[in-house]
Amino acid sequence: MELNSIKPAEGAKHAARRVGRGIGSGLGKTAGRGHKGQKSRSGGYHKVGFEGGQMPLQRRLPKRGFKSHLLKYNAEITLSTLSDLGLAEVDVLTLKQAGLVSQIAKVVKVIKSGELTKAVKLTGIGATAGAKAVIEAAGGSLV
Repeated sequence: MELNSIKPAEGAKHAARRVGRGIGSGLGKTAGRGHKGQKSRSGGYHKVGFEGGQMPLQRRLPKRGFKSHLLKYNAEITLSTLSDLGLAEVDVLTLKQAGLVSQIAKVVKVIKSGELTKAVKLTGIGATAGAKAVIEAAGGSLV
C-alpha cells in the first residue's frame, strides 16, 4: 500500500449534486426547485416554526414551568461517595477540593443513595431526612 493509492471504500463517497448546469444533467433550468413561489427564490424561505401566517404552535401553547437561576449554586452528594471519600470530618471546601461538587456550589446536601458505615461529621452541609438517619445511625453528626 502506498500513500498515493489510498482511496475511500467503494460507495462511501457520493458525487455532489451540480444544479443549474444544463438540460442534460436533469437539474438544469429551475435546478430542482420547481416553478415560482417563495421556495424557488434565492434567499426566500420562512423562519423555523412559521406556519404560513397561522399562529405557530409554540405561541398557541401556554407558557409553563419555572427554572430557578439559583439552582447552579446547589449541589448534592450521595452517601456512597461520602463513604468513598474516607474522611472523618467533611465540609464544603473539602468536597470542592476532592472535585465532588462544583467550585461555584454554595449549598450542598447529602441524599440517601448507597450505604455509610463509618462515622462522618458534616459541617455546613445539609442532608435529607433519610440520609440524616443513616449518618446518625453510623455514629456521625450534622453541624
